[in-house]
Amino acid sequence: MSKFLDYLTYPYMIDNLVLLITGTVHGRDISELIDKCHPLGLFDSMASLCIASTPEELYREIIVDTPLAPYFVECVSLDDLTDVNIEIIRNSLYKAYFADFNTFCNRMGGETAELMSQALAFEADRRAINITLNSFGTELSRDERSKLYPSIGLLVPEGTMRLQRADDSTAVGAAIEPYSVYRRLFQAAADNPEKSLEDAFFENEVALCKEMFEHLFNYAIFYAWLRLKEQEVRNVVWISECISQKQKRRINNFVPIF
Repeated sequence: MSKFLDYLTYPYMIDNLVLLITGTVHGRDISELIDKCHPLGLFDSMASLCIASTPEELYREIIVDTPLAPYFVECVSLDDLTDVNIEIIRNSLYKAYFADFNTFCNRMGGETAELMSQALAFEADRRAINITLNSFGTELSRDERSKLYPSIGLLVPEGTMRLQRADDSTAVGAAIEPYSVYRRLFQAAADNPEKSLEDAFFENEVALCKEMFEHLFNYAIFYAWLRLKEQEVRNVVWISECISQKQKRRINNFVPIF
């Protein structure tokens, strides 16, 4: 169980390390940036990263003394530590993480494997769709984009091949047309001007996580609990921002949980 819970913290570690890399590339003091890191993404050897003052030193510290070292060795080279490549690094690390966590859950078997396979497939597909949409208007080529797509998910391989060829949001909609769940989410966002595709993804994630609580004797409920707590935080932030910006008519446009 402890290893499963460790895997739940890895996304926060990835985001924290990307923050530190970004700060180092821009000459920021790492000790100041650590205070801004997400607490769930902290690890015992994080203090040792403070001695790094250049991207080269930070890279050496990461590949030697962090839980994400295997992902960095597999996906990131020293030459990649530039401002231009920050999001490529993030997506490459998430790709390795999804594959590794999925393999671990499948080895556990039972309800945990079944439920986590669905959850990780959704996470991976959401990231593949977002990578595609966010790449439009950038210098990222189709081939470079396809290398960032996760290797798991419902979209693999036919859907991701279609996404690779997409050059606008209409083409993305056509690429995911054969997949009913994503077709429904894409259409829901298109039909409601006050709802983004990301909002539709969050709603589906909440439904998926709530369903996990209907099953017994599995570790997936810990994943579901954490994701629902994250949505709770997003809801509180949304309500707070609506109040501060005097947009009370939109205050109920959050994703309900229960």
